[in-house]
Amino acid sequence: MAYETKDHETQYCFPGMNSSCIKGKRSRHEYNIMYVFFSFMSAWTVFLNLLVIISISHFKKLHTPTNLIILSLAVADLLIGLIVMPMDAIKLIETCWYFGDILCDLFIIIMGLLTSVSICNLVLIAVDRYVAVCHPLLYPHKITTTRIIICICLCWFFSSAYNIAFVINSRYFESSQRADICYGKCYFIIGFSWFFVDLFCSFLFPLTVIITLYLRIFYVVHQQVKVINSLMEGGKCVTEGSVRRKSESKAALTLGIIVAAYLLCFIPYYILSLTNTIIIPSATMTFLIWTIYANSGMNPVVYALFYRWFKISVKHILTLKILKTASSLLDIFTDYS
Repeated sequence: MAYETKDHETQYCFPGMNSSCIKGKRSRHEYNIMYVFFSFMSAWTVFLNLLVIISISHFKKLHTPTNLIILSLAVADLLIGLIVMPMDAIKLIETCWYFGDILCDLFIIIMGLLTSVSICNLVLIAVDRYVAVCHPLLYPHKITTTRIIICICLCWFFSSAYNIAFVINSRYFESSQRADICYGKCYFIIGFSWFFVDLFCSFLFPLTVIITLYLRIFYVVHQQVKVINSLMEGGKCVTEGSVRRKSESKAALTLGIIVAAYLLCFIPYYILSLTNTIIIPSATMTFLIWTIYANSGMNPVVYALFYRWFKISVKHILTLKILKTASSLLDIFTDYS
């Protein structure tokens, strides 16, 4: 284990290997606290996102294009809590990677895949809200369940292919540039050209699309709210279409908070990456990476604060009412039980 020994002798990740990396030292107290903290963080993320997945999957009234994107985002967040957080926590606490090169590459692929899928889902959310708010008459025809499912599948497929190519390129660059890498660490070395490809594909392009669409969304929302308020102040009847637009605007605001929170966690990581294009691991980068992980456990909290349907569905799940016959047909939006 990685906590400090009494004789303060140098420890190695693999004592029987000449090329083993040196193991970092921690006090037993620090060692135990870190394991408890990261275990709680992982369990929290898995539990909350599992509630989102069960809610949207079980209740048929929630099978909407927007909620399918939220479902895809929740699956990615759950996998971060279930796979990425525990593996990265062990690597961080033990200061060694004990699982071999193949699992290291697989871990990097999964971590990159889930991050890419999350960004892709945020772009889909922005597009969905843009059409719903700015072109409400076209929304039922342009944004269908089938099209959203196809888009989500394409996101997962291309994110997988991209990150596999990313790791292959990283390992090729690593073998050609460095021969003094010790055994017992899991990190990747990025070539200069590939770094800027990744910067554009994973950060600059999706960020530009998201910000552009949301600026347009909030401008249109502002105009719609002014119109609805003027109608109400004038004593005129607010039509069903106006109420629907107000509901769409609220949904856009809620999902906009999720997008903004993710980007606030993601932007500092990429900005600092610009100053460190060779080896990423450092205390600051580790903190920023875990900030991105922590965001995966915060999205369900936003749903709980702003979505009444999520509060109702969680109540039904925790009280096991979803096990009743035909519970999936419940109108989750009008249930007051």
